[in-house]
Amino acid sequence: MSTTTRGETVRTVPPANPAVDTADVFALLERGRALSTPVLRAAVGRLAPSMDTVAAYHFGWIDAEGRPADGDGGKAVRPALALLSAEAAGAPAETGVPGAVAVELVHNFSLLHDDLMDGDEQRRHRDTVWKLHGPAQAILVGDALFALANEILLEIGTVEAGRATRRLTTASRKLIDGQAQDISFEHRERVTVEECLEMEGNKTGALLACAVSIGAVLGGADDRTADVLESFGHHLGLAFQAVDDLLGIWGDPEATGKQTWSDLRQRKKSLPVVAALAAGGPASRQLAELLAADAKSHDFASFSEEEFATRAALIEEAGGREWTSQEARRQHTVAIEALSGVDMPERVRAQLTALADFVVVRKR
Repeated sequence: MSTTTRGETVRTVPPANPAVDTADVFALLERGRALSTPVLRAAVGRLAPSMDTVAAYHFGWIDAEGRPADGDGGKAVRPALALLSAEAAGAPAETGVPGAVAVELVHNFSLLHDDLMDGDEQRRHRDTVWKLHGPAQAILVGDALFALANEILLEIGTVEAGRATRRLTTASRKLIDGQAQDISFEHRERVTVEECLEMEGNKTGALLACAVSIGAVLGGADDRTADVLESFGHHLGLAFQAVDDLLGIWGDPEATGKQTWSDLRQRKKSLPVVAALAAGGPASRQLAELLAADAKSHDFASFSEEEFATRAALIEEAGGREWTSQEARRQHTVAIEALSGVDMPERVRAQLTALADFVVVRKR
């Protein structure tokens, strides 16, 4: 089965069965978490009080009262990719640990700031840092994590560490560009699909691309190899974000830790919305009229659940949900094809493929 998207014929079948089973994927994620967390904790421990405590709360290591906790620290996809990246270059997985930690620090810097900018009060079923400790602490701790990321790499003192830092800073700048684009879209009636993909390539794709190349760079890989791995990560990031966009509208709050219709409440021009508006037809036009009226309202608190449900139904009727699902699969396919450009152990190739499969078929 196939469909036409932006002039391209795209297969609509799901991705192939993972080369590594689900248990092995979770083992890869756990390995990334186990190897990177002690170094991450040590890095956070360098922060001045009370920033270290606030950061520990954000990472789920303590609860709101400061007691030790075993909170949900996320899926740890980026650390897993950084370790596999080192192995793709023929180095031990441990070579990628500083890169894994640096990427996680930048990722969490972005989460702290994003939660504040988006007004999100919940992350992983707990109050966000700005909600619990105030906006100033969220900004300061985020800035501190960003500085720590570069410190962790530069203190290695090797040529490879300098190359890795350059890639991380470039990815960080693109991430910030993407966040700025995302915010600007909220105040526009129309955003093109191409603009949305560019924004998501910056906001999500850039850091995943860095994660899947930084370990290889630390392991001595040349720039061509790192660039090919970045291409894999970039397209995987677009697939990852497409799935997140689906979850942002139709995700189960019990699984996402966010409110129902989360992205609609924040007026986000995510892929399903943009694709639905570009589709044409009665549902698309009705959705455009509603969103134009919404843009003039400053109080979404008065909206009922039924009103958000209506908008979600129109997005689906106009084809935005299906288009985004297919785009996730398309980006997944392009990512996997990129791996053919790197000579690496077949075991590592299979594991990278399995992680890519996991990203695209996450519950949505």
